Amino acid sequence: QVQLVESGGDSVQAGGSLRLSCAATGYPYNRVCMGWFRQAPGKEREGVASISTGIGVTDYADSVKGRFTISKDPANNTVYLQMNSLKPEDTAMYYCAADARPWVRLQPGDFAYWGQGTQVSVSS
Repeated sequence: QVQLVESGGDSVQAGGSLRLSCAATGYPYNRVCMGWFRQAPGKEREGVASISTGIGVTDYADSVKGRFTISKDPANNTVYLQMNSLKPEDTAMYYCAADARPWVRLQPGDFAYWGQGTQVSVSS
């Protein structure tokens, strides 16, 4: 059974940094696409970043390019999201997701497995 467990969410001031982690179990880690998504109150879930764990190709939403970095640690079956220069508009519940189709993409509907989320709050 696939399980994704996120951690690392917190409350920070604008300009600060956070690193989110997603620990994955139950599927072939090195041949999937994993992504980070976020959902703010009253808004639709949106893609933030994704990575093809086999070849390391990444994709980012325009709103986070240059500020966020997605990376993987095969030794720990973990994917990270390093978030720098955080803005109040980055405030949201952040979710990790995975799908067996390995190409990178940012559409929430394309991902089969989801974690429970971790809250990120950025104050001005």
